[in-house]
Parts: sequence; structure tokens; C-alpha cells
Amino acid sequence: MVVITYNDAGRLPRAVRSVLGQSLRNLEVIVVDDASTDRTPEVVAALCREDPRVRSIRRDVNSGGCGAPRNDGLAATTTPYVMFLDSDDRLPRHACKSMLMEIERTGADFVTGQVARLYEATGKKRFYFPSLYRRRTINGIREDPEMFLDTFATNKLYRAGFLRRHNLWFREDIHFEDHVFSAKLFCATRRFAVVPWVVYDWHRAVERPGTRTSISLSVKEMDNVRQRVLAARLSDQVLRDTGHADLLPERHHRFLRQDLRVYLNPLPARDRVWVKEFASIVRPYLTEIIGTDPDVFQRVDPIIRVCCHSILTDQIEELEVAARSLNGPRAAPRRVLRVDGKTYWGGTAEPMLDITGLRLAELPFSASALRHEVVEATASGSVLTLAVHTYDPFGVLERTPGWRAELRLRGHRVRLAPRRRLEDGEGIWESEVAIDLAAATPGPLGFDGRQEPSVAIVRPDGHATTDKLLLSPPIRRSGRGCRGTG
Repeated sequence: MVVITYNDAGRLPRAVRSVLGQSLRNLEVIVVDDASTDRTPEVVAALCREDPRVRSIRRDVNSGGCGAPRNDGLAATTTPYVMFLDSDDRLPRHACKSMLMEIERTGADFVTGQVARLYEATGKKRFYFPSLYRRRTINGIREDPEMFLDTFATNKLYRAGFLRRHNLWFREDIHFEDHVFSAKLFCATRRFAVVPWVVYDWHRAVERPGTRTSISLSVKEMDNVRQRVLAARLSDQVLRDTGHADLLPERHHRFLRQDLRVYLNPLPARDRVWVKEFASIVRPYLTEIIGTDPDVFQRVDPIIRVCCHSILTDQIEELEVAARSLNGPRAAPRRVLRVDGKTYWGGTAEPMLDITGLRLAELPFSASALRHEVVEATASGSVLTLAVHTYDPFGVLERTPGWRAELRLRGHRVRLAPRRRLEDGEGIWESEVAIDLAAATPGPLGFDGRQEPSVAIVRPDGHATTDKLLLSPPIRRSGRGCRGTG
């Protein structure tokens, strides 16, 4: 087991002991210290004294990534099998034994298994594409190219001889080196096995000011975006160089379905400058994809497709609007165009804007799709005053005589008095409401810091349709209160 670490003295023992405590006892741990400047060398030395199965390698200069330390560890292995572990994560107790038994049973070149993302703040776990990890043996990547989604280096047990025979090493000059490594791995293997159980616990630590964030989680940084796009391009080139160019649409599908979404999910919380720069970095690669695989966009989530169209056409505000509709209950578009039984986001019947598959136009009243956005917010003490725009792209309000609107916040309800006005030929309902947060009913355990206001449209018979109130950007604090514009 190659465990790589850098300035992680506090968590390294947990990772190493998760290996030493495996039900498979006949193993060794190689800790590669990437030139740490904290107490990591002392911690490594103590672990080596604690168990003779632990040995260490210390690099003289920090590599700035994961590729070089992994290569150092791989070069030092003498065992027939090898795995990789990051110092902030850990292994379930039977991971090594269960994967060893599977690789020996199947004769595969490597075995891959489920990854559990553990959110340390809540203790909750989330599994990575559960449908992907079905127990089976796959005879080459062409048999199931959806496995390109599995780009982790750490959830696999490899035959060390196979890696060396095919010259499978990690690039040391980029981040997301595991993406390129995995592309080479899948293109080289004749057979690999998949198991459905969790073999790797990927910890998501609580982010605190001044703490180090892992490369994969540093999604606010533009270099993170550049490196991920670079890794995607290099992975594409691997497919071309190894005679797998016919699978490029599957690699591109992976980028649209997974890599791009990493940045789109939190995009509504970013400022306009960040969004514009992000779009400028991603746009050339999306242009390459649409130039070679235009049909691949029809296979992704319709809102992802709308986001891609907004990036390609440099419609930054529309990108921000669309990204808000990705998660949780889907927020409705501001406006739609309905032509020949199809529904299009916005006002153009472009194929990439086709959202018919979401069936938003077919929803019953109780699940009707409206969009409520805060366009201005001011605060004085505990009183928050909001200016709200309501968009009704499917004409719900017109079909519901006698409706009333109210803002709901925990047990607090405040009546709204929407006024209609036209904007670019479309109807918008404007409201203003003041709510005293001090009067909001706390949760069963008291105020937990999360207040998710919503707007309900209530019919005369009491039936209601409710949508979350969208706020962008986050309210900025000031000495006299706070103020933000959407």
C-alpha cells in the first residue's frame, strides 16, 4: 500500500492504521512524504517503529501534486499487488482481502470498487455512481465504456507486473494525473473486475480558514479548472494514441456528466468575474467536443446541456440562471418557448436548449414550476427586506384565478403582494417583503444556521405549489446592514 502525504501529520496515522488493521495481514505500507514541513517526518518515524510492515520514503523537494510521490512508491514496491491511499482518507477493514480474492478469482489485471464520500461535518456518506459498480468481469473497456467515469487511482488493486509491463506511471507535471493514468489503464487492460462494495473511504473534511484543501476540492481556483481541462485533453490523446479514438464520445460524455458539473454545482455562489473566466477556460474544449461529437450533448442532463450552450454562446447571465436549476427540486427557467410539442429553455428553438424531457410543462398544480428570485436584499438588525421577482414560464398563475402568494420561512409566513410588469415582452411578478428572522420558529434542536425560505402560491381551495427562493449572489454584510443585487 503506497500512502502519499504532505503536511498531514494529524490525519496520516488514521490512514496508515486503516491499512495495518486490515483483515489481510500479509502486506506492507510504503509512506511517501512529499517533503513535508510540519511534524509529518516524526509521525512517519513513529509509525515505522510501531509496526515493521511500515517503511518510508522522503522526497527532498515537494512535487506539488500526487503523481511523483505515487511513482516513487510504485518504484519501491516488491509485492505482486499494489494499491494507493491518500493520507486524509482510509480503507474499510476488508478492502484489501476482498479485492485480492476477486483479482485471483477472475484473473483480472486490476479490480475496482465503490468509493464512499464521507462528509465529516455530518457523518453522512454518499456513494459514487452506485449503478456503475455492479459485480462483474469486463473484457476490455469497449465492453463497458461507461467505466471511464471511474478515474480514481485509489479504489483499485493492481497487478504490479501489469503496471510495469505496460509502462503505466503517473504524470508528474499536472494535477488530476489520475484521470490520464486511468485512461491509459483502461486502454491497456485485457480484463478487469468490478465489485459493488465500498473499498475506499474518501473523507470530506470540514473546510476551515487557513486549512489546506485537497486538489480535487479546490474548485474555486481557476488553475483547478485549467488543470482539469488539460487532463481531459491529455486523456483524449491517450485514446487516440492507443487505437481507441472510437471511444472519444464516451470520454467526452464523462467530462460533461461529471467533470463540468463539479464547477456548475457551486457556480451560483460565485461572482460574475469568476463565472466569466471559468466560461472562457472551458469554452475552447466544449467547442472541440461539439465539433467532433455533437450528438454527445443529447445524452447529458438537459440543464447541463443548457449550461454548455450558454458557455458556448458567451451568455454568462443565462449560465448563472441555468446552473441554479441543477440541484434539488429543479428551479423553472425564467422563460420558455414551446414549439411543436417541445419545450425550449429561453426564447430560441435550439436543439441544445430542448428541455422537453424534464416534463416541466406537464406538472400538476401542486408541483408546478415557477421561479422566484431575490433581486435585492437589505438587512437592519434581524429584519431582512427582500425584493422578489417571480417568473411563470408555463402560465400557472394565469390558469389559477384567486391565487395568493406567501413567503415561508420555518414556521413563519408572510403574505406577498405581487405586481405584474412586462420585461422584454415577458411577464414578471414583483414583490417586496420584510421578515423578522428573530421571529422565525427554530428547528427541533434550535437554530442550526440553515434557513431556506420558499414562496408558496396558494389556490382558494387551500392547495399550494411551493418553490425555493433563489438568492444570488450571497448577501454582503456592511456596517449598516447588508445589501446584494441579483
